This record gives sequence, C-alpha cells and structure tokens, in this order.
Amino acid sequence: MEQPYHIPVLLNESIEGLNIQKDGDYVDVTFGGGGHSCELLKSIDTGRLFGFDQDEDAAANAFDDPRFIFVRHNFKYIRNFLRYHGVEKVDGILADLGVSSHDFDVAERGFSFRFSGALDMRMNRDSKTTAADVVNDYPEEQLIKIFREYGEVDNAYRLTKQIVAARQLQPIKTIDQFKSVISDCVSKKNEAKYLAKVFQALRIETNGELEVLKDFLVQSAELLKPGGRLVVITYHSLEDRLVKNFIKAGNFEGKQDKDFYGNVSSVLKAVNRKVIIPNDEEIARNPRARSAKLRIAEKV
Repeated sequence: MEQPYHIPVLLNESIEGLNIQKDGDYVDVTFGGGGHSCELLKSIDTGRLFGFDQDEDAAANAFDDPRFIFVRHNFKYIRNFLRYHGVEKVDGILADLGVSSHDFDVAERGFSFRFSGALDMRMNRDSKTTAADVVNDYPEEQLIKIFREYGEVDNAYRLTKQIVAARQLQPIKTIDQFKSVISDCVSKKNEAKYLAKVFQALRIETNGELEVLKDFLVQSAELLKPGGRLVVITYHSLEDRLVKNFIKAGNFEGKQDKDFYGNVSSVLKAVNRKVIIPNDEEIARNPRARSAKLRIAEKV
C-alpha cells in the first residue's frame, strides 16, 4: 500500500483554532501534502487560501481550486508574496513545522538515518548548502555549538572530534559514511534517540530553520488583522520555546515589556493557555505526532 504523503497532525484542533470566517483570507505556510489546507478550504466560501511550500515535491499536491493559490517559496517570504498577490492583511495563518512524512520516507532526501543515501537534508533542493557541506566545511567550534544547541547532544565535543578527524582523510558524503564515522559516540542502548538528535541538529542548520521561524513569527504578527489567528504546531523544544515566548512577550527571550499601566506590549495573546498535544488515539494512528505541540494566538 502506498504511504500517504503526510498525515496532518492535530487537524481538527488546528482548524478550530483558526476560527475561520467564510470570506476570510488564510495562509498555510507548510502546505506539504495539503492535509490541513484541504480541511481549511471546507470552511471557506468567498475567501482565499494561500499555500506556501519550498519543496518541489509538494507542488504536485496543489489544488485546482479558484480559492487556492500555491506559492513555491520558503515561508520567510510570506509578506513579499502576499503583497505580490495584493494582500496586506489576513485572517489566519497556520504553520505545521518540521519535516513531512514524505521527506522522511524518501531515502535520497537524506533526512532519516534509517536509510542509505546522500547526506542532504535540504527542504529546498535548489538551495546550495547540504548537510554534507555542514559536516565537511564548518569549523570545529561551530559544529560543537550546532550539536549542543540544536540537538542538545551531550557529547558534542567528542562527536565533533570524530567528524573532524574523519573528514581530513576523505569527505563524508553519505548517511552510511556519517553513521560509521560517529559510531564510537553512539550509545547502543539509545542509538535511535542519539541519532535523531544529531540529525535534527544538522537539519536545522542546513535549512536555517530557527532563523526562518523567527522571521516568520515577526511577519505574522504584522500581517494578521485584529482578531486574526496564528496557529503553530512544533515538534521540538527549540521551536516551541520561540513560539511560546513570542506569543507571550513579542520577543524570543520571553521578557515581557510593560507600559505604565502594566499592559504587555505583545500584539498577540494566547488563546490556549495550556499547550495542546495529540491524544492517545492520534498517536496510535500516527506515531510521528507524538512530539507535536499546538499553540494558538490572536492578534490584539
């Protein structure tokens, strides 16, 4: 049986969180397989939906629907492309962050340590920097920082030493090569968890994910109409912390600036005070949803 391109996570919760108006303009900045967008369109009548995705594979999933406009670009350019289409403000923005199931399951994309293939990890295959470039070209100090901060890898120093020593003998170009190089650093008892952290760190750096997320959040706050909703699904603590802090304080440190009357300067307010997570039934149906966290904010 053919695998679905991507199973939408927290589908009902995220669509409800958008509080959709039938004549509103909405943006799904991580279109992927179109699961969230398909459901969103069911609630739109005369409104429009813009679907962003930089991945050429996702473009094949675009809908033939007059209410839908597909934009094959990174969502950090959300403001520019909405203006190109004559849109200054929108009623809701949805982001399901992370990597689609499709990309994880395609060996040559290099996102998963389960497969053999090139050490790639580019979400946009037109971009120049691959994970192999990071591994082979980055200075030692920078690699240590990436593995510590983006992967929270305990033995980042030792891991980096292994990589640097190996790359001096020959370039590290494939997943199998890379796993062999770092094998002495991997605890056999927690091999999958360790490799997941290492691959996450490389993927985040290769795609500049955290900086893109910051740009996106700032633009979203500006693009939303008063009462408009921002719905974001994250999959690891680094992303979730940025989203949580930005909603809470309007900055990424989480420090709330208050005026003379004690009002917080953030233009967003949290709709769900407690983060929304998948229930046991959804996790059983889609194990990749296990780490998902959903936050909803409204433009003040």
